[in-house]
Amino acid sequence: MAAKDFSARWVDGVLLLDKPAGITSNAALQRARRLLRAAKAGHSGTLDPLAGGLLPLCFGEATKFSSSAFLADKVYLAEITLGTTTTTGDAEGEIIARAPVDVDLPQIRETLHRFVGTISQTPPRYSAVKYRGRPLYAYARAGEEVTVAPRAVQIFDLELLEQQAEQLRIRVHCGSGTYVRALAEDIGNALGCGAMLSALRRTAVGKFDIASAVDFGTLEATPADRLDDLLLPVDSLVAALPACLLEPAEARRITTGRSCCAAVKEPGRVRLYDAEHRFLGVGEVLAEGKIAPYRLLAGAS
Repeated sequence: MAAKDFSARWVDGVLLLDKPAGITSNAALQRARRLLRAAKAGHSGTLDPLAGGLLPLCFGEATKFSSSAFLADKVYLAEITLGTTTTTGDAEGEIIARAPVDVDLPQIRETLHRFVGTISQTPPRYSAVKYRGRPLYAYARAGEEVTVAPRAVQIFDLELLEQQAEQLRIRVHCGSGTYVRALAEDIGNALGCGAMLSALRRTAVGKFDIASAVDFGTLEATPADRLDDLLLPVDSLVAALPACLLEPAEARRITTGRSCCAAVKEPGRVRLYDAEHRFLGVGEVLAEGKIAPYRLLAGAS
């Protein structure tokens, strides 16, 4: 573990941070970690430095379940500048082309509609997607061209909020793995003028909403002994899973790594609780009435 300039303590929970634009997700994580003096921390998927908005931060045992938020649907408010193309697909890159913008509102609406559903998307050159063990941005920074296969992503809804000259403001509800930068570029190409993403704000991650998030101003103004009050419980990350209450003997079995019996019928994963409604972790339903441990809290027994 890297040296820290604070006395670390064990903290379990989830902080919904309203990340400011202009800093990396890791910088935001480390700043929040220092404020909470947390020994262990991680985030559930990054936001580009350009982007601001909802960034769930996981502390302690919550880091075991961060993939649930990473794989959840996302909602973004995006600003797209038509007629400008950059090296990165957003305002942080160098401008490589400009084109006249000659589109009307019906064309824009029809084009957005074409991108709703399962679409094929090529990850941006400047992204963390791996190619032969290296992130794409490493190749891009080295001036090396690589060909990455497109992949399917899900766009649930695209809503045009505002159009002012060459600027579009849209609301994007999408599945995990969608790059809004790439979507902005593809929309520009479909309109025949090119485009870049000029601003981005994430407003929802699964069931988490930006309305419940706190910014650094709030964090820094909160007394140290009240910071933990801002955290959501660990099981908030898996709230979409059905809950299963275990009898004491069955709770002891599951927390010692053995399968247990419970009144469950549907296959899939479940949230597990003991008789005192304490969260134990997540189990996998093997068959009707039988659950195997999938991911448990340390010391759940």
